[in-house]
Amino acid sequence: MLRFSDFDTRGYRTVDVTTGYGEWVDTYEQTVEDVMDLALLDRLAEPRWPTVRRAADLGCGTGRTGAWLRRAGVAAVDGVDLTPQMLAVARSRGVHDRLVEADVRDTGLEAGGYDLVIASLIDEHLPDLHPFYAEAWRLGAPGAACVVVAFHPHFIMATGMPTHYTSGSGEPVAITTHVHLIGDHVTAGLAAGWRLAEMREGVVDERWLAVKPKWGRFRHHPVSAALVWRKDG
Repeated sequence: MLRFSDFDTRGYRTVDVTTGYGEWVDTYEQTVEDVMDLALLDRLAEPRWPTVRRAADLGCGTGRTGAWLRRAGVAAVDGVDLTPQMLAVARSRGVHDRLVEADVRDTGLEAGGYDLVIASLIDEHLPDLHPFYAEAWRLGAPGAACVVVAFHPHFIMATGMPTHYTSGSGEPVAITTHVHLIGDHVTAGLAAGWRLAEMREGVVDERWLAVKPKWGRFRHHPVSAALVWRKDG
């Protein structure tokens, strides 16, 4: 198993997920770029978003993904997140039908109740992907899609950069980060019963350089990935 510490070039003080996102919440929307995740969702051939009746938005955070889903025509969205402060922002946004404070690996949501399970930019905080994919499988109805947008392992390894934020005092603080190869996703997804239907990778391109001009040396490097799974049967 790869360890982030083998690639870390920053040496930032590191906090757990709940602490980190609880402190990051006030500036999160201004620092996470849509090109990282929402732009990949725009590129997917499936699922056909307007046909989705009910979605489970795992690691829903401030509701960015939920808002995108509603704009794309998804009828109903339930959200799950571990951080109360993030859920409070999502609640104020008003795009979710229900919000639950829980771990994405043990949500407590209804088994088989969703025709879409989606998670964006959370995989690097999970030490093992298998419990996540197993829980997504439990939530999915027959024929359901599971969409996972991941922080690309290549970028984490090439830059030595963890998921991080700037504290109120100006200190860069890392949130516990794990490195999962794309093959780790495939192994865990298949083990849970999912069939891989589509995959897209986002690279550092002109859209990225418009918001991150200092990333010129990473031009054409993959920075995120979207995997679409299907629950056959």
